[in-house]
Amino acid sequence: VNLLTRNMSGMAGPVASIIERKLTDMLKPSHLQIINESYMHSVPKNSETHFKVVVVSESFTDKKPLARHRLVNDVLKEELSSGVHALSINAFTPEQWDKGRQVDKSPNCMGGF
Repeated sequence: VNLLTRNMSGMAGPVASIIERKLTDMLKPSHLQIINESYMHSVPKNSETHFKVVVVSESFTDKKPLARHRLVNDVLKEELSSGVHALSINAFTPEQWDKGRQVDKSPNCMGGF
C-alpha cells in the first residue's frame, strides 16, 4: 500500500493514526493519504479536527460516489462522532487512480466551529 499521513509537523497524531489503521484494515487500499487540515481552520494548534482522506481501493468498484463516501463514513463513524469535525473524502478505484486522477485543493476556512 502506498501510504502518506501528514500534517504541518510531519508527524501523524493519534486521531490520524486511528483513521489510517481503520481505513487500511477495512478497505485494504492500494493508496491512502490522510491529511490533517486542521491548521487551515480556527482551532487550537496541533488539533486533529479536519481531515482529507484520499483512498484508492477495489472496495469502491461498482459503487457510486455517494456509496463510497457512506462506506468511509461508516468505517470512521466513531471518530466522526467524537472530535473529527470535518472529513473530505476522495475515493477512487485503482483504475480511476491509474488514469491520473487529481485531488482538488481544499478551500480556505470560511469561519465557524
